[in-house]
Amino acid sequence: MRAMKNFDTKPFVVWLTGLSGAGKTSIAVELEQTLRAQGRALVRLDGDVLRKGLCRDLGFTAEDRAENIRRAAEVCGLLLGAGQIVLAAFISPFAAERAQARALVEPYGRFYEVFVDTPLAVAEQRDVKGLYRRARAGEIRHFTGIDSPYEVPISPDLHLFTAGETPAQSAARVLSFLLGALTGDGGIKK
Repeated sequence: MRAMKNFDTKPFVVWLTGLSGAGKTSIAVELEQTLRAQGRALVRLDGDVLRKGLCRDLGFTAEDRAENIRRAAEVCGLLLGAGQIVLAAFISPFAAERAQARALVEPYGRFYEVFVDTPLAVAEQRDVKGLYRRARAGEIRHFTGIDSPYEVPISPDLHLFTAGETPAQSAARVLSFLLGALTGDGGIKK
């Protein structure tokens, strides 16, 4: 991937949103490796990891999902305040909560919403944890894409279609987007 030299070093959040199995974490890992190799200070936040610690008291109701995203956005703001780039991989299924996350983060730095789009059938094929199977069997309730909705972003900063590309290819597209956004090239939303 291209080096991100000569870009504004003001911290930013790359908020990866999409169904479980869409590739959010895999893309974030690829980005993390590339940016760390370039000497960038960053933190990767993952929804599954936060749910094991900071958000372990939350379930998957609409209210709990909203609180989960609020907490994640608050952490992003703290990290941006400390000068860190943040790669945030969260299903974040509701538009209102993604908007709230943006509002909470933007006082500290830029917020780039990246929609990691893959068809439900592909996400189910990629499901190494068996979560979709369990949700379809009724063992997991409020599972996004099965019995809980995912509100597709209307105007994300970047829209990735991951069914036909590798995580490395998707990460390269994010990096290219960031180069344009952070250097002022490419007409990217700020």
